[in-house]
Amino acid sequence: MDPIVLVLVLLAVVVLVGGGLWFVRGRSSVELEPPPSTEVGGGTATLERPPEEAPPAEEAEPPGEVAVLERPTLRDRLGKARGAISGYLGSVLSRSGITQETWDELEEALIRADVGVQPTTDLLDHVRSQVDAQGVTEPDQLLELLKAELKTRLSGADRSLSLEAGGAPNVWLFVGVNGVGKTTTIGKIGKQQIDDGHRVVMAAGDTFRAAAAEQLEMWAQRVGADIVRGEEGGDPSAVIFDAVQAAASRDADLVLADTAARLHTKVNLMEELSKVRRVAYRDPGNVTEVLLVLDATTGQNGLVQAQQFTEAVDVTGVVLTKLDGSAKGGIVVAIHEVLGIPVKLVGLGETADDLVAFDGDEFVDALFSAAGSDS
Repeated sequence: MDPIVLVLVLLAVVVLVGGGLWFVRGRSSVELEPPPSTEVGGGTATLERPPEEAPPAEEAEPPGEVAVLERPTLRDRLGKARGAISGYLGSVLSRSGITQETWDELEEALIRADVGVQPTTDLLDHVRSQVDAQGVTEPDQLLELLKAELKTRLSGADRSLSLEAGGAPNVWLFVGVNGVGKTTTIGKIGKQQIDDGHRVVMAAGDTFRAAAAEQLEMWAQRVGADIVRGEEGGDPSAVIFDAVQAAASRDADLVLADTAARLHTKVNLMEELSKVRRVAYRDPGNVTEVLLVLDATTGQNGLVQAQQFTEAVDVTGVVLTKLDGSAKGGIVVAIHEVLGIPVKLVGLGETADDLVAFDGDEFVDALFSAAGSDS
């Protein structure tokens, strides 16, 4: 090969190799930025929940006054009874004077409230004579006379519960038909008496229904009373006698004796109830109350029950349950007028505090408040 050509080839190779090295070195000198890192906190992705907002601090109530919940009044609880006569009373007040229609509406209102036919007749005859004697011509004055006469007739009765101090244990017998709330009434009265500082023994004298004894035992445990039970189907008189003996040995003040619910039309059952009362009187027993428990919603049928039970056991007072749910509150007047037995307690709700002493004046005012004639 020609030396000149060889030299040219060598120069060309040198140029090519040198340019390639420069190109490679130039490319390698460009720094590529790494992709953005997705690592947080050392490579572990942690999803943090936003901090829960602390509940706002409750504002402290100013010291001093304590909120007291007001219990519903008798007026509030007699809504059904009041509603049964409100239309009639409103119609009476809408008249410009006193007419025969006025008397007819008053009669219908009282009978509808279950005062009874004969007590209603006697009541209105007496009020009519007062209207004539006093020359009353305005309906609102007539209603005031009617209210006053009802209050007078419901007054004077001894509605207290007899509890003699010292000596033999007091025995309160509870009688009544099925479903009137007799066992529950005993439980409520037991709580009230224990709250008043008395020691109470309950006697499960309804031996024919196991559920009744179990219910009474639950009440005893709840309120802190002692209880005496017998065998199912056993002699109720024996259970009550044992309860009186237990009360005497424990220095208890009071025996609350349940009795088997019975139909007032069953003569043999009523005779058995008379036996229970006689046994309860045996030393050291001292029967100071025989309380007939009636359901206010039964109306005049309750009056028939009261007559039969009174003949069997000399009822001393009536406990009228479910008065808050009855439109027949006038039975209170019928019991007092026909039998002369005082209504001592009325049930106005579910709790023990809703079993309250009956107040005739408050009852009449609540009943007639439908006519806007509160006094």
